[in-house]
Amino acid sequence: MTFRFLVPLLSVLLAIAPAAAQDVDPILVATRALDQDGREFDAVDAAFNGHTDATEAESLQDRADAVKQDSALQVATLSAQLQLIDARVAQLGPVTPGVVETPDIQAQRKLLARQRSVVDSAIKRGKLLGTEADQLSTEINRSRAEAFSERMSVQVASPLTPAFWGSLFRSLPRDGRRVSAFIAAETDAVESGVMRGGLLAGLLGLIVAIVLIWPVRVVLRAAGRRHVIARVPGNRIRRSSLALWLTLVGTLVPWLASVALVSGLRAGGMIAPTWDKLASNFEQSSFVAALIAALGGALLQRRQPSWRLIDITDETANRLRPWTFAAAAVTMLSFLLTAARSGIGASGPVQAVTEVSAAVLYIVLVLGVLLTGARMRAVTARATEEERGDQSIVAFLSLATWVVLAVSVVSLATGYVAFGYFLARFTVWIAVVAAALYLLLVGIDDICSTVFRRDGKLADAVHHGFGVRRSLIDQFGVALSALLRLLLILLAMGLVLFPFGSDIPTLFGQISRIAQGITIGQVTISPGAILRALAVLAVGMFVIRGIQTWLTTRYLPATELDAGARNSIAMVARYIGLILVVLWSLASLGIGVERIALLLSALSVGIGFGLQAITQNFVSGLILLAERPVKIGDWVRIGDQEGDVKRISVRATEIQIADRSTLIVPNSELITKSIVNKTLSDPIGRIQLQFSVPMGTDIAQVRAMLMAIYDAQVAVLDDPKPVLFIDSLLDGRINFNSFAYVNSPRAVYPTRSDIWFELLTKLPGAGIELGTTPQQVQWIGAQPTGAQGVVGGEGGAGAA
Repeated sequence: MTFRFLVPLLSVLLAIAPAAAQDVDPILVATRALDQDGREFDAVDAAFNGHTDATEAESLQDRADAVKQDSALQVATLSAQLQLIDARVAQLGPVTPGVVETPDIQAQRKLLARQRSVVDSAIKRGKLLGTEADQLSTEINRSRAEAFSERMSVQVASPLTPAFWGSLFRSLPRDGRRVSAFIAAETDAVESGVMRGGLLAGLLGLIVAIVLIWPVRVVLRAAGRRHVIARVPGNRIRRSSLALWLTLVGTLVPWLASVALVSGLRAGGMIAPTWDKLASNFEQSSFVAALIAALGGALLQRRQPSWRLIDITDETANRLRPWTFAAAAVTMLSFLLTAARSGIGASGPVQAVTEVSAAVLYIVLVLGVLLTGARMRAVTARATEEERGDQSIVAFLSLATWVVLAVSVVSLATGYVAFGYFLARFTVWIAVVAAALYLLLVGIDDICSTVFRRDGKLADAVHHGFGVRRSLIDQFGVALSALLRLLLILLAMGLVLFPFGSDIPTLFGQISRIAQGITIGQVTISPGAILRALAVLAVGMFVIRGIQTWLTTRYLPATELDAGARNSIAMVARYIGLILVVLWSLASLGIGVERIALLLSALSVGIGFGLQAITQNFVSGLILLAERPVKIGDWVRIGDQEGDVKRISVRATEIQIADRSTLIVPNSELITKSIVNKTLSDPIGRIQLQFSVPMGTDIAQVRAMLMAIYDAQVAVLDDPKPVLFIDSLLDGRINFNSFAYVNSPRAVYPTRSDIWFELLTKLPGAGIELGTTPQQVQWIGAQPTGAQGVVGGEGGAGAA
């Protein structure tokens, strides 16, 4: 596994070294590296055949993947050099017909042409080599899966028959000698290591392992618990953070202890070559066993029920906890038995017995967990007398496990030992992956929700520093949590498929191929390009926001423009900036302006039919901002509604009417229909008063009193000055029509009301009768005697 990562690293170092020395041609270095990759590919291709075992096939697949990665790296280096050569050729310019160039220019053209030919052929060779290496890796992986299927279908004598045990007894003498030689090799290695002074290294590794297992692990667990209590907010993240920390410490510390122990023995020369694989398996099994035990402790929290993430009773946690230790022990023993039989070179019967023994241990383990869980569910059901939804899910999973367990037992009994052993081990493996996935999903969601919550410290800093809305920060946390959890689910799927030959490197290989880009037509879109486009969009939006803030708060207020003009300029600048940022982002995706134009032309049909109203409102909004027949601050009347224009966007205009509600009018209505704009040309408002007094009234007194009332009103303007007209003489009354002006149409209604209060008080106080014009009604048709006449009514004064 390490080899595939070392080859690209060495290639990078080889690529950097010539640049540092500046005396080695990078093209030569890349072509030599491709030659080496070609020889390595030929070696892997020659070594792979139908008889390759699983371990060797995994090593060959790693080497093929390393060839593919290194060839891709060299192709990238050569492509950069090809661009430099093309740039130099472009500087020389095209050959002019009839003009003889100087010898040095001709020599330089020949040299560049030769270099370009070499680099171009090397790039093609590297791409072909990468494709062939990828195909070989896929073939090896497929052969591993086929080998797995073939091994699962092998049938031996049933362990319930004498033939199975008879073959074992017949092979015991030979296998006994192999075991003795295996043990003797390690004994000799230990004695030799002690004689050479390696005992100190072995003891040091043992001491480090003991220190890690006991004091370091205890101190780290306690420190994490104190930190969580003191620093982490008191919600669900406190429990999930502690569970993650306990799992991390409980897994890594024992694994590091095993690594320290094995490293000390290796440093002292006390591990025989035949025991090297067993030592490596000891490290791996220590990691898996520690993970199982740590997951059990973190999820069950037997001693601290209030910190428990899963909803189970204390008795259930106490009964399940020992089974986690048993699972860790069985897993570690299974790993070591498999490694030991491989190191010993055991015969077929001994290998079959080893698999049967390990399968029985797994079956007993799973059976014990199932029986314990069933007993606890029965106790819980009797106590609550109701069935919850999650209990039905648990029951379904238990039933599926029972079925798998039964198939495993039947497979062992019928001689399909490898298949039965695989099923039993696979059941435990799925449980471990599911437990780890659940803990990580909960932890990731809690961390993202807490770190990016709208009232958190990060939200305060981003909101005050960059002006980003708090809701957007909260939404980012939710989206990031979903993305990370999706990646965890994909990783878990790869781990579950690991026993079938589809390992994690293969999964990440598929992901890396997707990461290189998906080609749609002539456009290649990769996750990197998407992230780059999002970054460009974010930076562009930030710049637009800053420019608009500067315009609205600093520059435009310093001009003599009114509020509506300032808003129009700011909005038009914003829309232009948005269009430029969108074009810039699409260019970052590799979509040029010509493709955007092609896309818009393709969408024109849809815009003409389905988006006609939206397009019409958008264009109308631009017209409103440009021509400004209606601007912010205007007092307009639309139908029977009137109010202040508060906001003009590209789709609609917001008008605040008298009851403080908002009337949203599509922009097309303001362009295509008639509206009354009371403040378009002259912002002043006009007050009209219509009233009547009886004939014989002193009209000079009426005029003086009304003008005095106007003069007393602060809102009434002196220019134009108030006027009073005699409108008509009708039915013994003098009808007056008076006009006055205020500085805004918004002041007409309250000022007119104040004038009426004064007029209705002072004129009757002076003995002047105030009334309206009598109405004349004529009856048509049969009427009683004296029916025709004039009906006059006097009441309050009328006003317009």
